[in-house]
This record gives sequence, C-alpha cells and structure tokens, in this order.
Amino acid sequence: MRLTIDKPGLAKALAHVASVVERRNTIPILSNVLLGAGANALKLTATDLDMELVETVPCQSKGDGAITVPAHMFYDIVRKLPEGNEITLERDAEQERLVITSGPAQFSLQTLPADDFPALSVDDLGHAFPLSAAELKRLIEKTRFAISTEETRYYLNGIYLHAAESGGKPTLRAVATDGHRLAQVEQPLPSGAKGMPGVIVPRKTVLELSKLVEDADGEVRIELSPSKIRVTAGRVILTSKLIDGTFPDYERVIPQGNDKRMEVDNAAFAQAVDRVSTLSSDKGRAVKLALTDGKLVLSVNNPDSGSATEELPVDYGFDPLEIGFNARYLLDISGQLESGTAEFQLADPGSPTMVRDVKDASALYVLMPMRV
Repeated sequence: MRLTIDKPGLAKALAHVASVVERRNTIPILSNVLLGAGANALKLTATDLDMELVETVPCQSKGDGAITVPAHMFYDIVRKLPEGNEITLERDAEQERLVITSGPAQFSLQTLPADDFPALSVDDLGHAFPLSAAELKRLIEKTRFAISTEETRYYLNGIYLHAAESGGKPTLRAVATDGHRLAQVEQPLPSGAKGMPGVIVPRKTVLELSKLVEDADGEVRIELSPSKIRVTAGRVILTSKLIDGTFPDYERVIPQGNDKRMEVDNAAFAQAVDRVSTLSSDKGRAVKLALTDGKLVLSVNNPDSGSATEELPVDYGFDPLEIGFNARYLLDISGQLESGTAEFQLADPGSPTMVRDVKDASALYVLMPMRV
C-alpha cells in the first residue's frame, strides 16, 4: 500500500473522522482510523461503536491495502506538515508501521490490523429522502441549543426528528427540549419522508452533522430506520444509532391561550438582557421583565453584587405583567431569530411563554418562567 495525497483534502477529512474518535478508549483499536486505499481513492473510517463516519478523498495510489493508525496523532502530524508539499503514505509490512513523508519530514506510526476494526451493523434503512444542506443546517442550528445535558433523562439528549402536520400541510419537524425551554422548527415534508418513524438523533451525532453541513453544498441524502440514521453529504457518510426511547408529548407544553403579546426590537432586547444580567447570580441568572403599556423594564437584583435596570420601548397594550426568565435562555432564543422583531406571547408569571420571529412562522420557542 503506497499513495500520494494533497495535504488540504487529507487534513479536512481527518478533522471530520478524528472528531468521532473518543480521546480515551478501553478498546485500543477504537482510537484508530481505518485507512483503505484503492482505485485512486483513500477511504477513512472512524467509529465509537455508536456512530461511524466514512470519508473518501482522491489520491494517487499504487496497490490496494488497508491499515489502522492512531486517529488524533495522525491528524496532528498531517495538520503540522508544511503547506505545498504532497504527502506520501506507505505501509511498512515488516515493521507494521505507516510511514508518512512530506518534503524533508518523515514519521512512522504504529498500526493495528484492519481486520480487527469494528464495523457498525446497519439494518434495513426503509425510509430515504433528499434534503438540501441548508435545510438540514437550519433544522439543527435552530434546535440543538435546547438539547438536554441531563443524562438521567436520556430521551431528551437529542433532536426529535419526525413527520408532522402544520396548517393542514405535512411537515418535517425538529424538536429539542431540556424541560426548561423548547425549540421547534419545521419545513415542508420532503418527497420520500412520508410515513417515516419519529427518531431521536443523539447529541454527539447532531454535533457531527452540524460540522458536515457547514462544508456541504447542494443536497444531502437521509436514510432512516427506527434504530439507525445515515446521512450522505458528498464524499462523507455518517451512520449513527438513534436514542432508544420515547420523546415526550411536547405539544402539550406549547401554550395555546397566551393572549398577551409583546413585540420588541430583537437586537436591542438581547443587548439589554446581556447588560443587566452582568449582575445576576451565576446559579440562577434570573432577569425580571416588567411590562406596562408600551414599556418593558428589565431588572436584576442580586444581594451579593447590586442591582441593574434598563428600559425598552415595546409594542404592548395589555394588563401590567411581571415575569422572570433565565437570561442565558433568553439570549439563546434571541440568537435564533433572523428578523429584527421578536414576539412574546405571555399568559401570567407562572405559565410558559412562547417566543416567535414575527417573519418566520415555521419556528417557535417555549420558555418556562423563573421566580424572581
């Protein structure tokens, strides 16, 4: 096995696959990346037994072969090699080493047999549909901030992707919640997605997908079964197990009767929340919103550090209302709104509040209040 490859393509592929590999492994080969050469292409494969990422990079190969080397060490070597020089990879069968040469630099890495590298078994992926990279990115980016990190409620540790209906039209909907806030975004149901199972895509898989769609153009292909998901984006194929659990009936927590509406300039609101929350306690980060006719007063009162207030003009013509929220959660939601105006739909100080972008009906956010 001997091949020559450009640094940029190899470094980019290694950045993708190395991020799948855990830094600490009790099984040594899981720390490695599988390199398979043939037909002027190098295929790189990494797995953590729950997820597998395969990326193919063009090269000039002489002889087929496969070998595994430590993923993070290999990536560190490649990214530190000088620009402009081609990289030669050659297997030393006698020493069981991979020799890496670029200009005057040469490295020799220990290897493990390719036959010992585990493959992620894939059952019948019965549902397949295309989706633009931009659409998939939007579904992920607008919901992933609300994924729970609480391991005991493992069924909340991902994005719930499913077919739904909105306004009498079929949609593909992504939902995430941690029990304190909820994010929901949808788009027209793609051809082929009808009847798809509702699946919970794990947090780590969501993170890897967000990296892939950042670089991808055009369409990606999504294949699903009740237990696995596979996303193909160009030369990259990501296959992952899904969370085996039941996502809660999230529609029950989306308020339907919130009759008090406030519209506020989103950028000014976010900046004001950020300023007054400077004095909030690290534990709660609570900010009080006091609403009266045409006016919003944001305030923080921290016995340990002091107090802060800021007033904003708003479009509000209902009974006065005081309600508290976690400042970080307010800023996270504000960061997802694309137009200049945020709409808050409120009921009372103890009930969930809904936040929407006035120009984007396909996304909504629900936020539980705090006592202040």
